[in-house]
Amino acid sequence: MEKQISIGNKVIGKNCPVFIIAEMSANHLLDFERAVKIIEQAKMCGVDAVKLQTYTPDTMTIDCDKSYFHINQGTIWDGTTLYKLYQNAYTPWEWQPKLKDIAEELGLICFSSPFDNTSVDYLERMNVPAYKVASFEITDIPLIRKIAKLHKPIILSTGIAQIEDIERAIQVCVEEKNYQVILLKCASAYPTPYEDMNLKTMSNMEETFGCITGLSDHTMGTAASVAAVAMGAKVIEKHLTLSRKDGGPDGIFSMEPDELKKLVDEIRIVEKAMGTVKYELTSKQKKNREHSRSLFVIRDMKQGERFTSDNVRSIRPGFGMHPMYFENILGKSAKIDIEKGTPLSWELIN
Repeated sequence: MEKQISIGNKVIGKNCPVFIIAEMSANHLLDFERAVKIIEQAKMCGVDAVKLQTYTPDTMTIDCDKSYFHINQGTIWDGTTLYKLYQNAYTPWEWQPKLKDIAEELGLICFSSPFDNTSVDYLERMNVPAYKVASFEITDIPLIRKIAKLHKPIILSTGIAQIEDIERAIQVCVEEKNYQVILLKCASAYPTPYEDMNLKTMSNMEETFGCITGLSDHTMGTAASVAAVAMGAKVIEKHLTLSRKDGGPDGIFSMEPDELKKLVDEIRIVEKAMGTVKYELTSKQKKNREHSRSLFVIRDMKQGERFTSDNVRSIRPGFGMHPMYFENILGKSAKIDIEKGTPLSWELIN
């Protein structure tokens, strides 16, 4: 798999800034102007990209009242059918080219998750720069193959994936000679309890599959995403809404703008703090070494007097000899009279 991947004008990889995605999902509440406001807020938050979802109820499932199609898995959507959920959650397709234009005018990258062949074709006509495969579609090998053939970056979310599902999805991409694959650790619970995140799996995915990795985060707050960045995540995805109190299918586990801004700021701070492997001191650190310990004469001494633990100690500041020489100088004598508070040096020692 490729170690650096470009999406739009952003490069994603080991020594690159974290690529931060604001997922709109259903938080537009079927109001185009609200969708525009979410994109505008995403820009103000400092993210790199905004992501849409491209499906209709009919491309996702069928309108059927059989028990198979009722949601009863202990989710926030229990009590309705899949078809009714997607009626409330889908983003009208005619909006999407307009939303992409608005995002790009603001300097944001805009792409989407397709859920069937027709949505892939539609997004290709929109000329999206990348594709996201949602967690529940990672088993849809024909869909992944169709996307892989386009030779654009593919972000695979692994929320419901067993390891063999990930292997199979990556193998399809390899067969189509598409090596631009990013894997996102994800827990498909909405919201996700922290104890279900298992962020260490993200690091293992990078080792196992040789892919750039990141996190699709459905927890509340910033902690999991910030921790993931410290562990090496190069992509972070979070849902964004204008206000959770406005409701909607995804509102309860989405971030509000001030929260997303806080997350972006924290990620950028962590990036700076991570830095590189470096043992050299900065100029400020070198100056601060003056406050480290060193050997000082702590009592007035006469010429010829022996150095002992009573007249020499390792104390702050650091202008005297290195403390490692303490035992070497014990028993030696002073060349001259030495005043209390004098930093010890070889020139003072016989």
